[in-house]
Amino acid sequence: MASWYEGPLAAFDTETTGVHVETDRIVSAAIVVQDTPGARPRVTRWLVNPGVPVPEAATAVHGLTEEHLQRNGRWPAPVMHEIAEKLAEQALAGHPLVVMNAPFDLTILDRELRRHRASSLDHWFERAPLLVLDPRVLDKHLDRYRKGRRTLTDLCAHYGVALDGAHDAGADALAALEVVRAVGRRFAARLEPLSPAQLHMSQAVWHAAQARGLQAWFARSGTEEAVDPAWPLRPDLPAAA
Repeated sequence: MASWYEGPLAAFDTETTGVHVETDRIVSAAIVVQDTPGARPRVTRWLVNPGVPVPEAATAVHGLTEEHLQRNGRWPAPVMHEIAEKLAEQALAGHPLVVMNAPFDLTILDRELRRHRASSLDHWFERAPLLVLDPRVLDKHLDRYRKGRRTLTDLCAHYGVALDGAHDAGADALAALEVVRAVGRRFAARLEPLSPAQLHMSQAVWHAAQARGLQAWFARSGTEEAVDPAWPLRPDLPAAA
């Protein structure tokens, strides 16, 4: 029987107006599905008119201008519904979902669903659980003493994965999927005994430990930035008094 990393995988990625999940918006998204390594991926893409200004700094990253999104993007409400529906379909099919830095992409999707659909991401996975594989968490746990950054570009270079068109949602999703397959092969002895469900639960623990370590490093360096240990979805902010 083939290992999970040689079987069907899906992947999800977004491009956004910024890096703050509570206030920024999705401008493009993609879901990639690949049945086996080397098989032709099936890619579903969305372009969104976020209804808010798109900062030049964000455009410099993903190349999507406010004018282009206003002219070609769709309104967020139906798009967020379609994305959640597509992700739920993958969960029902038993496909693990690869998400690089899952707490960002999944949380910003959750906030968009709440904003535009009066719903939540969890609502869509009541019939079948979302099983996430986060290459950043996996790599950092399995090769924890390796020095250097662990962005998607860095992981692709380290594992020999091609990344054509970085910061395009479809290209990034496919590259993250291929990185997870490469991580699976490299650390097969440690990963094969674990099912995707077991890995999902383990990554929550690993990410929390990684967050504590980063928070301690920030404290030593005098940085006040807070690191959220929640994975793969950040909890709601407390309501304002």
